[in-house]
Amino acid sequence: MKSSGRERVGRLEDKGRRHTDSRSSKADAEGGGLNENGHRQRQTESRRDKDRDRDGRFHEDSDVDVGREKKNYRNSESKSHRNSDSNDRGRPKLEKERDGRDDDRHNRMHRSERENDYNDQNHRRREEWRDDHRHGREKSRKEIDEKEGDGKRLKDLKSQKPSTLQDGNPNGDTENLGRSGGVYIPPFKLAQMMKEVEDKSSVEYQRMTWDALRKSINGLVNKVNATNIKNIIPELFAENLVRGRGLFCRSCMKSQMASPGFTDVFAALVAVVNTKFLEVGDLLLRRIVLQLKRAYKRNDKPQLLAAVKFIAHLVNQQVAHEIIALELLTLLLENPTDDSVEVAVGFVTECGSLLQDLSPQGLHGIFERFRGILHEGEIDKRVQFLIEGLFAIRKAKFQGYPAVRPELDLVEQEYQLTHELSLDDEIGQEIALDIFKPDPNFLENESRYEELKKSILGDESSDDEDGSDAGTDDEDDEESEEEQDEEMEINDETETNLVNLRRTIYLTIMSSVDFEEAGHKLLKIKLDPGQEMELCIMLLECCSQERTYLRYYGLLGQRFCMINKIHQENFEKCFVQQYSMIHRLETNKLRNVAKFFAHLLGTDALPWHVLAYIRVTEEDTTSSSRIFIKILFQELSEHLGIRLLNERLTNPTMQESFDSIFPKDNPKNTRFSINFFTSIGLGGLTENLREYLKNMPRLIMQQQKAVSESEADSGSELDSGNSSSSESGDSSSESESEASSSEDSKSKRDNRRHKRRRRD
Repeated sequence: MKSSGRERVGRLEDKGRRHTDSRSSKADAEGGGLNENGHRQRQTESRRDKDRDRDGRFHEDSDVDVGREKKNYRNSESKSHRNSDSNDRGRPKLEKERDGRDDDRHNRMHRSERENDYNDQNHRRREEWRDDHRHGREKSRKEIDEKEGDGKRLKDLKSQKPSTLQDGNPNGDTENLGRSGGVYIPPFKLAQMMKEVEDKSSVEYQRMTWDALRKSINGLVNKVNATNIKNIIPELFAENLVRGRGLFCRSCMKSQMASPGFTDVFAALVAVVNTKFLEVGDLLLRRIVLQLKRAYKRNDKPQLLAAVKFIAHLVNQQVAHEIIALELLTLLLENPTDDSVEVAVGFVTECGSLLQDLSPQGLHGIFERFRGILHEGEIDKRVQFLIEGLFAIRKAKFQGYPAVRPELDLVEQEYQLTHELSLDDEIGQEIALDIFKPDPNFLENESRYEELKKSILGDESSDDEDGSDAGTDDEDDEESEEEQDEEMEINDETETNLVNLRRTIYLTIMSSVDFEEAGHKLLKIKLDPGQEMELCIMLLECCSQERTYLRYYGLLGQRFCMINKIHQENFEKCFVQQYSMIHRLETNKLRNVAKFFAHLLGTDALPWHVLAYIRVTEEDTTSSSRIFIKILFQELSEHLGIRLLNERLTNPTMQESFDSIFPKDNPKNTRFSINFFTSIGLGGLTENLREYLKNMPRLIMQQQKAVSESEADSGSELDSGNSSSSESGDSSSESESEASSSEDSKSKRDNRRHKRRRRD
């Protein structure tokens, strides 16, 4: 039994060695094959793997193979176990255990060999897949190198073409360069070439001027904005817009499509050009309408939004008639969808302000259609909210959405030319205007536009000559200005230094342990003349921000007032400013500010004549100012005592400053002051005012008596004057009566004498 067991173990080991040798020889053969065949074998295997990957069977086959191997391995193990059990039934127990260990060892070896075979197969497949990918990359690199080589050849050919132009043959192959002009030529070289051309009417020269015109118009349109539009317009009129009207329209449409936020700027530019060149505005409007129709049919929302916005601002500038706006809204809302309603809402938002003035009935009909769409409820919630927002804008009369911004209102209505165009009209785009065509009357047309440009911009030749004559003077002026700029100091208008100073003061105040340390640190801060006020403001602001009043701030303010009189004057200004704005403060801030100033007054750090600004009357006080006065005087009474405070307030040298607190001009104001101080518990301060109010009737009587006596004295003087005048009048009347009586007696005597003579 022992010999049979050992022989069996030996046979199993020999079998394992032969298996491993055959596996290694097979791997060497495969490796040699790979090395010998190389690229050809790799290519066939890659094609096979690609076909498997394309059909989706590569991973499935590998999984099936693995499952089959595992199943075969389990079956072989079960068969070997059954055979060993049947053969070993009659053997002793120790031999069975030893043979069992040998079988387990053999099974483990066999299992590890199978796992190694499986891993080697997977590793080989991965390597083949990587080689295929590397081979594919090498192919793509070769193709890229071939393309780059072709590109280099094209560049070499292109670099040879300008040489023909420089050699004096600009006529070369310019006809075959294409629509955009072909090879790029720098502006300075193009100008030099244009100067070198002798025949100004040649096709080559016309092409050069066409390219220069296109670049100039594109540059001007691209850099226009609301601030520089007034400077761009003269430069634009200097270009031949009659010849380049197609270029101008195309550039405006492309720039507006790229940046819709500048649509109102482009519309203002077109409005100015339209006043001088009517065909430019008409061409642009026709092209935009065609773009709108094309975008609407193709359901191209971005292009439709751009076209609709451009039309809206052209209507605002009155380049286009408002009928096209109403037609467009009718078209968008006829069969409403989410996108069409959204576009219509944006259009009404842009030009609703103008439509409300020019066509209120049409706008009312459009809003009724919007209301009907809302009631139907077939559109998305988001679009419904957009319609509701539009109704709110209409209710606010389109505030915030003006038709034309003030800086873009460049054309008066009487000079603006409006184009009437309908969406149903047949429109020609005139694309040929964007392409270069030789002009047989080129020089004549250029001279005509030069005359037209002079009529628009004025004759600038004389200005240029004057400018050339005064060139030296301008250079001298520039040099002197540069010297002055060097000598001038730079002023910081952004107040960055002021903000940094306030931050430093705040951090110093809040980080100090006591007021002495804070005062020492704050005095080290370098303050420019006029910045002392910032220190007082920040100290008062920090005090007002605290939850409760801290004596720390009062002591710090007292120390600064004692050190420098400038700080004392600044705190006086702060007192006046805070009292004038006391109604803006909250109750907590108001209390802290009142206690701060009470501390300064109680320690004589602040002069008492600042109280002259306070006037305690019913008309001159508010609820906030009464609270401030109450806290101020209560703190003063606690700090000084009621007796010392009363002595201070009754000081005869300071009565002018305290007349506004204890008014004596009117009994009503006097009673209000007495009642106020009594209600806050400081009625002892109003004893003199109470006595004055008690004695006020007697004083009034005395004043009235004095007035009556003065009137009586003046009356007696008048009576004496009247008596003397009457006496003089009586004497004069007596003398007049005596004279009249003497005349009567004389007349009687004469009559008697007459009668006697008649009798005789």
